[in-house]
Amino acid sequence: MAGAERVFVALGSNLGDREAHLAAARDALARLPDTRLLAASAIEETAPLGGMVQPPYLNQMVLLETELEPHRLLGALQAIEAARGRVRTGYWAPRTLDLDIVAYGDRQIQDPDLVIPHPELPRRDFWRRELSELARV
Repeated sequence: MAGAERVFVALGSNLGDREAHLAAARDALARLPDTRLLAASAIEETAPLGGMVQPPYLNQMVLLETELEPHRLLGALQAIEAARGRVRTGYWAPRTLDLDIVAYGDRQIQDPDLVIPHPELPRRDFWRRELSELARV
């Protein structure tokens, strides 16, 4: 893929069959057009953020190589979330599946729909561990 960029996507789930949601997300990401799934980090369980009482999360990071532009990729991620039953009820609300673009090559984007690198990266130790694991790929 000549114009492909390396993209790190965070996967998270704390409702339903969390492992199945992550597996389905990895499969769906691997099937996106003009995209290859290069690697996936280990899965780890983390406490929910934001102070709401809710079940713990399973989190994982994947490394993609894609020719999809960032906003098109974002739309694809939101469609995958919806297919797994994601209902957007609030910023820190529990969810069947959450997919976030953490980094997209060296790009920096700041608009109402998308901020890259993800603004929560400095506050999420588990994302930094997962990125470090995938940086060796």
